[in-house]
Amino acid sequence: MDMQIAVGIPARYASSRFPGKPLALLHGRPMIAHVVQRALLADIGPVTVATDDERIARAAEDAGAHVFISQRPHASGTDRLAEAFAQRDEAIIVNVQGDEPLIDPAAIRAVVRPFHDDPLLPMSTLAHPLRSTNDLMDPNIVKVVCNVRGRAMYFSRAAIPYPRREMTTPALQHVGLYAYRRDFLMQYGQLADCHHGDSEQLEQLKVLHHGYDIAVTVGDFHAVGVDTPEDLEKAERLLNERKN
Repeated sequence: MDMQIAVGIPARYASSRFPGKPLALLHGRPMIAHVVQRALLADIGPVTVATDDERIARAAEDAGAHVFISQRPHASGTDRLAEAFAQRDEAIIVNVQGDEPLIDPAAIRAVVRPFHDDPLLPMSTLAHPLRSTNDLMDPNIVKVVCNVRGRAMYFSRAAIPYPRREMTTPALQHVGLYAYRRDFLMQYGQLADCHHGDSEQLEQLKVLHHGYDIAVTVGDFHAVGVDTPEDLEKAERLLNERKN
């Protein structure tokens, strides 16, 4: 089944911990340029940066992306993409975070595969087995439990599944890369928030709360998000290691 696919990268200037983060220099280039480059390497469709800032827009265009400038404030990057793609025709939109300069193009390709097998699937994401036993108890690392069909049952910052006696199955760490069927992306912003999503501060829980499926593809996916200047230094070191 042939599907039109696009990649959307939400990137806003304001950030409580790292203002102007998309424009922070990484290997001499704005971070948003690295994200665009990785998305283009996935080679699954056009890449659009949805932003609220002309400086980010110029950097994205220079890196080879299309640009959409938001006309109103948004509570989330997903809402920003819904505005950006409201008048577009692509069937599947991949949401690549604007602070993932080292994202693997293979991960971007992997997140769209479940849509080929399920014509009714609204949303998909990724996970990988936890790499450290300490990560199971770390609230900064989001875990996910799936059913036999590979659909998410729950996401949590807590230890799931909890090893009451011993761990009998590998725990999965969620990777914050999403893809949406276009109609569902347009509907997403209208879904009411839910108490457990507010409690965990995980907006994907409202999707499960309202009864929608999220397919989870498990693989050896690596993600290095940049939330602080210290994270940017870590990304710089990793890029240096890859080039050596």
